[in-house]
Amino acid sequence: MGVVEEIKQRIDIVEVISDYLPLQKAGRLFRSLCPFHPEKHPSFYVFPEHQSWHCFGACGTGGDVFSFVMKKENVDFGEALRLLAGRANVPIVLKQESDQEAERLRQMNELAAEYYYHLLLHSSAAEIVRSYLAKRGISSNAVEQFQLGFSPDSWEALREYLIHKGYEESELVASGLVIGKEHGGSYDRFRHRLMFPIRDVKGRVLGFGARALDDSLPKFINSPQTIMFDKGSLLYGIDLAKAGIKRQDLAIVVEGYIDVIIAHQYGFDNVVASMGTSLTEKQVGMLAKLTKNLTLALDADTAGEVAMLRGQGVIAQTFGRPMSVSGWTDVKYENLYNAKWRVAVLPQGKDPDEIIKESTEQWQQLLEQATPVVDYVFDIVASKLDLSKLNDKSSAVDQLLPVINEIKDPVYQAHYLQKLARLVEVEERTLAAALPRRRLSQPKQGEGKEALSTLMPFSSLPLEEYCLSLLLHYPQLHCQAGELSADYFMHPAYRQLFLAWCSAPQPESLGEDIAPALREHLQLLMSKIPPPLGEEEVGQALGDCIHRLREHYLRDLKIKEWLLISEAQSKGDTAEVEELQQLGVRLNTQLKQIFLKQRRGALG
Repeated sequence: MGVVEEIKQRIDIVEVISDYLPLQKAGRLFRSLCPFHPEKHPSFYVFPEHQSWHCFGACGTGGDVFSFVMKKENVDFGEALRLLAGRANVPIVLKQESDQEAERLRQMNELAAEYYYHLLLHSSAAEIVRSYLAKRGISSNAVEQFQLGFSPDSWEALREYLIHKGYEESELVASGLVIGKEHGGSYDRFRHRLMFPIRDVKGRVLGFGARALDDSLPKFINSPQTIMFDKGSLLYGIDLAKAGIKRQDLAIVVEGYIDVIIAHQYGFDNVVASMGTSLTEKQVGMLAKLTKNLTLALDADTAGEVAMLRGQGVIAQTFGRPMSVSGWTDVKYENLYNAKWRVAVLPQGKDPDEIIKESTEQWQQLLEQATPVVDYVFDIVASKLDLSKLNDKSSAVDQLLPVINEIKDPVYQAHYLQKLARLVEVEERTLAAALPRRRLSQPKQGEGKEALSTLMPFSSLPLEEYCLSLLLHYPQLHCQAGELSADYFMHPAYRQLFLAWCSAPQPESLGEDIAPALREHLQLLMSKIPPPLGEEEVGQALGDCIHRLREHYLRDLKIKEWLLISEAQSKGDTAEVEELQQLGVRLNTQLKQIFLKQRRGALG
């Protein structure tokens, strides 16, 4: 995951903008007077589900959290990235240590794990942990297998132990095991806690999770981000589960450390935990190397909120733009890795470890009855709406149609399109016509397949990447890009690269002027070399990109317009409804022009 995507995943646009403006709740949305032009009636709206904002007043601008900070603070992308990275606690550049230094820090973590484990077995102060583990039904074999431990109620016990072993205080701080003081010195990070060593797939200890043994808050803490430990790149228990996952061709993902331990203790050795976070692309990629079949075991409350399935920043990174549903990451990953995802919803108030201890047969049955993930998404959306109401039917379509659009298999896509049509009682062909187009226009009749086969490997890139790659590799397109607006680029880095390209279309000069944070994106785009294209072919490809990007942009505005009209109708604000309906007329006219132009191009 890139820095931009990680920042967008960790922060909430509503919280950021509310630091600058007094936001007023308006149903599912927030609104305020636009900060970018004078007005008496609020036309500035924030859309939490889209993690975006838009002014429907005089300035007509919009974007994501990056574009807002840039515009409000009057700073460039690099500075906005720095500000938001600090807010999200995301390191922009991780310090690169030598292999020898990194190995030394790993050995320090191994020593700490052995130290904590020894105290758990032999310290009288650890009796509280031993009693807790016995109460939770964790066997001594499981304690040994997972090398559970006890951190004493001391500020310097581990620090002194590691310094005695020859480590420098700066190394202790770098490992995350101790916390540096402002005026020198350090103290132990983990005190009076049950310790869970967190290992990578090779079994190396990279960090720790820790549970409080009293009323201390927070109840659970993890090691901080270090050069070794990145919570979003690790899965608890993966080192012990990898063989079972391969053997059974199935990975079970739960939320808690103890859920994993109990599952393995009772023979379910293909279970891992996401460590209380949303699943990330790195975690899914790790599992995808072992199996294409994944089941998420969620308790009823978590299933209702889909906490493990959120991750809009990863969605935007992987597929180029956010969806109207806040975080159906699983559908995206299912396509990205050709995986088969299912969701097992647990009984109310029951955790996996409780179910397994009470009845392994019930646990196995829950897994076997797990719901295919798209059906689960349908169920969740439908459960929150009254589908006898027109507005809720429209909302269901807004949320589910983008999910269907991401399904690559045409049979599966047709199946769920039929399901949505039945759900909202709308003709299937009406919904099919509303699916966003996903490919470049077909070649004209008589041109043969050569042009299409030449374009397809390159045009399989996400649309924004494909468009920018064309511009970067064919500088002569500069004079043909007049209809292309920066607003059409949803990804903030690509938006800024396009603006930089407008000023300096030559790639060699472009790299000198852009912010360092954008250079990795530029290098990625430059590495995707397109096949040789004739002048007419490349011009046609760019024209198609512009039309499709503009179509996506206007469709996004239409979705937001429908949301605003729905909220205005629910409040009985007829004046606002009429004003928004006029906006809808203008957007419909622009969409119609695009469709007519595309149709004329397809017909030649």
